[in-house]
Amino acid sequence: MVDILERTSNPLWRGTQAALMGASATAILAGGILGLTKLDDKLVSRWAVYGAALGAGAGAIFGLVGVAPGPSGAHSKAQASTSVEEATGWRDWRNFVVEHKVQESQEITSFYLKPQDGGPLPGFLPGQFLTIRLPIPAQPRPVIRTYSLSDYAEAPSYYRLSIKREGAPKDLAVPPGVASNFMHDHIQVGSVIEAKLPAGKFVLEVASDRPAVLISNGVGITPMISMAKAVSQHNPSRWLWFLHGARDGSYHAFRDEVRALTERVPNLRLHYCYSRPRPEDMGHYQGTGYVDAELIQALLPVTPAQADYFLCGSPPFMDSLRAGLMELGVPAEQIRFESFSKPAPAQVEREAATNGAAMAEVVFAKSGKTVTWSPADGTLLELAEAQGLDPAFSCRAGICLTCMCRLNDGEVVYDQPPTGTPEEGSVLICVSKPKSAQVVLEL
Repeated sequence: MVDILERTSNPLWRGTQAALMGASATAILAGGILGLTKLDDKLVSRWAVYGAALGAGAGAIFGLVGVAPGPSGAHSKAQASTSVEEATGWRDWRNFVVEHKVQESQEITSFYLKPQDGGPLPGFLPGQFLTIRLPIPAQPRPVIRTYSLSDYAEAPSYYRLSIKREGAPKDLAVPPGVASNFMHDHIQVGSVIEAKLPAGKFVLEVASDRPAVLISNGVGITPMISMAKAVSQHNPSRWLWFLHGARDGSYHAFRDEVRALTERVPNLRLHYCYSRPRPEDMGHYQGTGYVDAELIQALLPVTPAQADYFLCGSPPFMDSLRAGLMELGVPAEQIRFESFSKPAPAQVEREAATNGAAMAEVVFAKSGKTVTWSPADGTLLELAEAQGLDPAFSCRAGICLTCMCRLNDGEVVYDQPPTGTPEEGSVLICVSKPKSAQVVLEL
């Protein structure tokens, strides 16, 4: 009975089925038991009816609540991945060997990682990222970075990271990306990389029937590939729009790989925008310029508010899209976004949060240091680094949870709500500042 109910997705029909099953079973059981006794026939009938009603009610509740089907596809694998985690004993850093290294475009290279211990890999949700640690020479400590998983399989045999080589920003005294350039120049087939379990909340609910619009530019395409592949495997009838912007064909990674998905997802619609197309790109893109809200409105056959949106790319690109979508009436909760980019140091303005402290005493409990914080000191992570402490960090944007630290006492305020949710009693020091007069951190 439970198996039948679990296969019924409509809660009202599931409740009706369960009620009928409960009524029948209870009536038969009550009638049989009472029938063996010498009670009056009217009393037997009355008790059978009462039992059937009681069974119907209990069955309806059970059908509506007790066996409500969980998310199908990729989401149902979250529990399975937990059991794999327990089987492998993977709790912290794990060594991975680079099995393949593939150049995808002018700037993006893919690294296929397999566990060095030969053990199984836990599954992950489409859109999640992997945190890696690199022992880069001349760096004072291992460099930690987070990169989106750019492939998807229900039971993965490898993890794929597709990394853009980050150059130095124009007109700013900021060096090229340390980790990305090290990966491109020094990590080869056979190299060993440390990684943590996949994580992140920028996740597509695969089982949903709502139309989804995946929008990216540059290397922001990586989590979108994972999402599109998950839909192709678990919900291929879902309406899906895949919108991507690139400079030209030489900067467009995974063009053919994504196009191949249209054969398995009949309702997948692609639209590529090239800002500076070359003559040889003819036939490989659908529009020139940039992806914006006006284009989205023109492409979708439904009103914009009827779809869910997933954005990944440069901050200006996403800021513009979010504003444009909201002007079209799309609720903010239907716009999901992720970016590991952060402002360059020269662009960051030191402004105290409106509800933060003007001055505060910060106690670093483990190191025995107590210092006075002011808005000019920036985040708690920056304050700790200025005091010679070495807390772990990666994104500096409240996403990856690498900087999570136990808050022993006091309160903090976030400059902006972090994407990652810290454990209870902990805070993300990369985007937080003191709110109370004293803050005590387990650092």
